[in-house]
Amino acid sequence: MLGTTVINKTEVSISPVYDYRDTLDASLKVNWRVEDIIGGDKKLDFSKRFMPESLARVEQLSFLNDDEKRILNQIRANTYLTIFGIVEEFIVPFVLDHVRPSLDEDDDRVRAFLQFASEEVKHIQLFKRFCEEFKEGFGSECKVIGPASDIGNEILSHDPLSVALVILLIEWMTQEHYLGSIKDDNELDPQFRSLMKNHWIEEAQHAKLDTRMVESLAGGLDMAAIEKAVDGFFDIGGFLDSGLKQQTEFDLEAFELATGRTLTPAERQKFIEVQHQANRYTFVGSGMVHPKFLQTLDRISPDQRKRIDEAAPVFG
Repeated sequence: MLGTTVINKTEVSISPVYDYRDTLDASLKVNWRVEDIIGGDKKLDFSKRFMPESLARVEQLSFLNDDEKRILNQIRANTYLTIFGIVEEFIVPFVLDHVRPSLDEDDDRVRAFLQFASEEVKHIQLFKRFCEEFKEGFGSECKVIGPASDIGNEILSHDPLSVALVILLIEWMTQEHYLGSIKDDNELDPQFRSLMKNHWIEEAQHAKLDTRMVESLAGGLDMAAIEKAVDGFFDIGGFLDSGLKQQTEFDLEAFELATGRTLTPAERQKFIEVQHQANRYTFVGSGMVHPKFLQTLDRISPDQRKRIDEAAPVFG
């Protein structure tokens, strides 16, 4: 069901794209338990790569051998799920704050968002279990940016529509990662692919609910307020980018520790350049070009969608 956008000189009016009851019903049908997909005989295979090359970009580092590329790929996988765990820790309170003021208005809406929050908590638990198994199987330390509470507090200090746009980008981004890169890559570790599949089937509903959040927050705002919210979106993007730069340095440290190899200054420079851009694309750029994300921006403000289009190549 497609909605329409009416734009005049003062405000935006947005009709809903997704139905709360439909998303709730779909979410309940695919619901899974953490215990069913991790633990016991469901173990990571460290002889295989975990991440698709489109996200890991280890092949661009020609000075690494195949084993070293596999190790770096696995480090990136640990970074990937740990950072998504951090992200979901600020999504949970944001969703709860969004639904709290209207608990008595629409039962389907309330149930859909509470289910959304519950599933995000489950994903956090899943990713923590992954990190425990990864640490045990990988054998050396891999630092990750944080603490999560500090990152969350900084992001949540922005305008709610700015935060909702960031969350919408993240949710559609996870869809592209699984469907576009992970789903059909049979060279990847089956257990990691299983984790990503189960994450994807629930995030598919979250992306729809995030769209409704953006619609709700943007509805009735004037163009100046929309522009200000997109300013905040870019501010959050800059904050995340600085964190990704630090994470790239952590990944380099983890790589040298795991392999016992010290890269030359030229190799270190290339590593940082390639892997920082890979992290940028993974966590920001791949969402900025997602058609569904851009469709929502276009419905809110074609001018603000144009700003996103112009900025996206920086994170490509």
